[in-house]
Amino acid sequence: MHLDFDRLAVSFSMPDGEVRQALGSISFDIPDGQFVAILGPSGCGKSTLVRVVAGLQTATDGAVIGDDSVIDKPRDEIALMFQDATLMPWRTVQDNIALPLELKGVDKKERYKIVQHLLPNLGLVDYAQSYPAALSGGMAQRVALGRVLVQRPEVLLLDEPFGALDAMTRERISLDLLAFWRETQQTVMMVTHDINEAVLLADRVIILTQRPGRLLEDIEITLERPRTVEMIYTQTFIDLARKVREAIDRA
Repeated sequence: MHLDFDRLAVSFSMPDGEVRQALGSISFDIPDGQFVAILGPSGCGKSTLVRVVAGLQTATDGAVIGDDSVIDKPRDEIALMFQDATLMPWRTVQDNIALPLELKGVDKKERYKIVQHLLPNLGLVDYAQSYPAALSGGMAQRVALGRVLVQRPEVLLLDEPFGALDAMTRERISLDLLAFWRETQQTVMMVTHDINEAVLLADRVIILTQRPGRLLEDIEITLERPRTVEMIYTQTFIDLARKVREAIDRA
């Protein structure tokens, strides 16, 4: 799905009557199948931006257009993954991942078949019948990722999905995500605070200013694909990471 951000702005009314602008007028587009990372200072409206695309937040002005129609409500073809795994403790790994299919009325045999296809790449084959209490933080996030991927969305929204994980686990799951993305070529928007993560994963890194968030920089990531962890030691990676950091310092 192609996403077009057309002079998007979002404001909130505060309890004291003050109107606070979260996002300024933002215009850019994301071609179908591109992976874009969103960075910026805390409170600049990154999560608000994602929520508008998810149809969970109304634009005050302008719009987000997905394939020529304004996004003003949740859509089946757009899926959102938050930082918190929010798994249901009474459901097994298999049933947590299958939940979106169950809600759509897919019969048990078919939804389990789809989940079984996902489990190997998620590293969860041996945990299909385990409950969330038996999982590490990294495994829980893999289940949450599977629950989003099982929907086969055209647009995948990731709001700091790996922020609570240790560096090594975060790195492994990020590479798993890239492997899935190579197969599906979904449009991806990922909010992150991690510069290296953004450069390693994305085709472009978009930097927002301090609130109200406006577009400051749109940096093309010229690393070849497929990406590998070893790339973080290359001069090209170091130069791109420095460029992103300098832009954030100006935000």
